Amino acid sequence: MLLILLGVLILHLIILILLIVSTAASTWSVGGGRSTDLWYSCMTSNGGYHCTPASNEDWIQAVQALMILSLLFCFFSLIAFLYQLFRLVKGGRFFFTAIFQIFASLFVMCGAIIYTVMSPDDNSDAHFGYAYVLAWVAFPLCLISGLIYIVLRKKE
Repeated sequence: MLLILLGVLILHLIILILLIVSTAASTWSVGGGRSTDLWYSCMTSNGGYHCTPASNEDWIQAVQALMILSLLFCFFSLIAFLYQLFRLVKGGRFFFTAIFQIFASLFVMCGAIIYTVMSPDDNSDAHFGYAYVLAWVAFPLCLISGLIYIVLRKKE
């Protein structure tokens, strides 16, 4: 049982790191000497690296908010898991932790879908970067983690 709890905790920490990196990294879209993320759009020109703030369009602000919400819900579910690990009665399930983790997965999925549909196509050689891929990798891992929390029971 201890190995299962340790495995779930490590999975949760990996998901949290993936969400932090995907939210903070500057490569949601790359190509043509340009990289774009949720916060800045950077361009390489004449040996210099120039960044401008991301557009104020509603869709990018929605993606920003959803990614931050997914981070917060994943962090709070980690705190809830640690609290329930020591306070939950024998045989109890980690429903509260599972709900927060499933909400985190839904937020990251919605953010990635909005970015996929609404990302500008102004550069034909642009492609999605590793931060975008990490967000999509974090989604199923977060959902699986939430489902594991639903099934998991505390044993003494």
